[in-house]
Amino acid sequence: MRMSFDHEKLEVYQKAIVFTCWVDGLLGSIPKSLAIYNQLERATTSIPLNIAEGNGRYTAADRCRHLDIARGSALECAACLDVLVAKKLIESADDGKAMLASMVSMLVGLIRSTSPIRVHEEPADYRAETMEK
Repeated sequence: MRMSFDHEKLEVYQKAIVFTCWVDGLLGSIPKSLAIYNQLERATTSIPLNIAEGNGRYTAADRCRHLDIARGSALECAACLDVLVAKKLIESADDGKAMLASMVSMLVGLIRSTSPIRVHEEPADYRAETMEK
């Protein structure tokens, strides 16, 4: 009989594990001596760990706190991928960022369903406007 925990049933947790494995393959091509290596590895690992810990909490505030941390770590991973592309250490971050966008969306949904009285920021359209003369 296979033992399973409640957090393992969450789709966002399963996606976080898949992302962790994807990043592991990516890190194989990056020198361990670079700061970004350690930063990406830690942020990636933080996502499933905080989802699991948050899911095990009894109060809504505790659950949301850990889910917020997982969400923040996912956003940090997206920034790390941008840095890797900017430094030309990887060609593209599109696959990883697509996985992260899905996880962030799911985490926001879990946070909202856990604490419906929380104030939520509405999505904003951030665009740089060009000034033509």
